[in-house]
Amino acid sequence: MTALVVLAVLLLVIVVPLALAGTALYNGLVRKRGAVDNAWAQTDVQLKRRHDLIPNLVETVKGYATHERQTLDAVVAARSQALTAQGPQQQAAAEGMLSGALKGLLALAEAYPDLKASQNFSELQAELSTTENRIAYSRQYYNDAVLTYNNAIQTVPANLVAGVAGFTAREYFQAPDEERGPVQVRF
Repeated sequence: MTALVVLAVLLLVIVVPLALAGTALYNGLVRKRGAVDNAWAQTDVQLKRRHDLIPNLVETVKGYATHERQTLDAVVAARSQALTAQGPQQQAAAEGMLSGALKGLLALAEAYPDLKASQNFSELQAELSTTENRIAYSRQYYNDAVLTYNNAIQTVPANLVAGVAGFTAREYFQAPDEERGPVQVRF
């Protein structure tokens, strides 16, 4: 009988704390994964906002720059690609292409003074600039959440729980290579 009591006490002293620690680690990983999902959702909201602005911007430019069909088509095509992109890496690449196409569209204002003077165009341009800032902040917030989560699933002892429970590393939302280079200014 005493051997059974000793065994029960040992189980209670060893197994229960391990189970509690494992549960706490698991719950922490779930919270971190939820933070990553939330951060991605916030980034996605800002990207959608940007995508929703583009048709209005294209229509405004169309009214003034009817001979710039190629630039307008490039923006529309890049927007379509961005809308169908899956995952942070694919989304980042599509958004990079869209940024390049938008730069071309916004550069048209220099060639068309009436467009540049249009209040509607100016308001859309300001709204797009604000949205770009929000996207940059959301991207940073998402990447911070991914860093915290990825570090958590790779460190001992949480990596043991993560491996058993199927937690996998998440991708960062990184700017495409062409956006990382230095900005060239020409006068």
